[in-house]
Amino acid sequence: MKAARETLQSWLHRPLFLATVAAALSTLLLLAGSLFVVMQQTQQRESDLMNAQGERFLQRLEQLFGQLRESLDDLQNQPLRGCDDEMIATLQQVSFNYRFVYEAVYIDSRGTCSSRPRQSGLSLAHAPDLRGPTYSYWLNTTTEPDENRAALMLGRGNFRVATSRGHLTDVVDLPPGSSLLVVLDHGERAVPVLGSDQYWPPTEPWPPKNRNALQVTATRLIYRMKTDSPEYQLVLIAQRNGFHIPANAWWMLPTSLILGLGIGFLVFLLARQRQSMDVELHGAIRRGEFQVLYQPIFDLRSRNCVGAEALLRWRRPDGSLTSPELFIPMAEDTGQIRQITDFVLQRLFDQLGQLLRANPQLYISVNLAACDVMVPRIGEVIARLLARHRVSARQIAFEVTERGLIDVLVARDNLQSLRDVGHQVLIDDFGTGYCSLAYLQTLPVDCLKIDKAFIDALGHDAASSGVAPHIIRMAHALQLKVIAEGIEHEAQASYLRSEGVTFGQGWLFAHALSAVQFIELITRGRRRLGRRLDDEA
Repeated sequence: MKAARETLQSWLHRPLFLATVAAALSTLLLLAGSLFVVMQQTQQRESDLMNAQGERFLQRLEQLFGQLRESLDDLQNQPLRGCDDEMIATLQQVSFNYRFVYEAVYIDSRGTCSSRPRQSGLSLAHAPDLRGPTYSYWLNTTTEPDENRAALMLGRGNFRVATSRGHLTDVVDLPPGSSLLVVLDHGERAVPVLGSDQYWPPTEPWPPKNRNALQVTATRLIYRMKTDSPEYQLVLIAQRNGFHIPANAWWMLPTSLILGLGIGFLVFLLARQRQSMDVELHGAIRRGEFQVLYQPIFDLRSRNCVGAEALLRWRRPDGSLTSPELFIPMAEDTGQIRQITDFVLQRLFDQLGQLLRANPQLYISVNLAACDVMVPRIGEVIARLLARHRVSARQIAFEVTERGLIDVLVARDNLQSLRDVGHQVLIDDFGTGYCSLAYLQTLPVDCLKIDKAFIDALGHDAASSGVAPHIIRMAHALQLKVIAEGIEHEAQASYLRSEGVTFGQGWLFAHALSAVQFIELITRGRRRLGRRLDDEA
């Protein structure tokens, strides 16, 4: 298992492998995303087309039904009754006057006569499929494919009028595989008027709860047409075409491939840069490119320097500075952070050991990475240095961030071990992590450091302007000291002092100093330095 993990880690540090994986995954994700968008657009166009067809069909069907009803009204209102030549002429005239009337029929107890006496295709044996207060409806009166046979019939009194299958086809213009149904019995039964038979109901229960005219199922599009009668409903059903890539979507594959290769190339460059920085980081200590600066900490009332925070800076051979935000996370990932922490401690004692021995009230704080918080190693390292340089443990403080407290129980034990020998423990950048008050009460902590972002918000209407006062009150309640970071204005210092904050650091007092400048600050008793120093961070 360990060998497999080491093998995987070695592959993950190869830029070409990472770039290939990134390019492949990016291409697949981009292609999948493109296909998804195309599918959504295709389905939307399919739905829009069905909605448009449904609305158009409804208008045409209303026109057709209107003509059939109007022709019935004309026949019902004329005085003739009985089958004679005059009645046949009247029926033929109605068929001529109304475009959608294919056949008109008169029926009484004595017989039947039609406008097409030799071609009548009406089947009058069964009861109407739908009986309304004025009109009765016979649906799908013939199943023969002949377009000159009647397919839909309306009746009023002794008269019947029918439209042919050809007329319906002209009006509705059904797409292949579609059907026009009339739904009866409150959705329980459907009679096909045009098109192929469809199983019904399509879903259970029917009708669906939503009121959308268009219902989309896995295989069908079902358009419910609004009608004035609650007794029936016109339904248009079309088979879905299934997924297919439109011809104009040919660009998806090459575009996804090009973008994927571009992402892979960027990953390759970043991995090479990271690998290059990793190699440079490995030799930076040996080449003497790291330097330790000291950010003085002042008593806000006396304005005397009481200590400093050790800061690590990486100055490249060309004179440029690399931000700790770049190389510290990399050092943590590669395990080099322990070597860097040891370097900072060793350099601190080499540069300021004599100053600390001469000023027992002075202390220096050092930042600990999460890996050093979770193991007792740092206690052994600092014990050897303290003994060699004859410096008191209380003069070396350790700063940990809330984000570094991965396992609070383990961290508490290790931090308590440091406190037991006399070291101070500070929570750095408090308020930016996830350390709750409940955990804070159980941690062996001496001091809270308020992050600069909350100090900058003081006196402004920002949402975070009330965080610093809240942290101060909480620290006082827990009997903890408070250090405010990033003080740049006298008004900030005055406000913090009035709130009971004892210590602060920031450009108002001094920038980060070299060891020589910090020693000069302490030995000469200077309370303020100039604004800019040549080797500031």
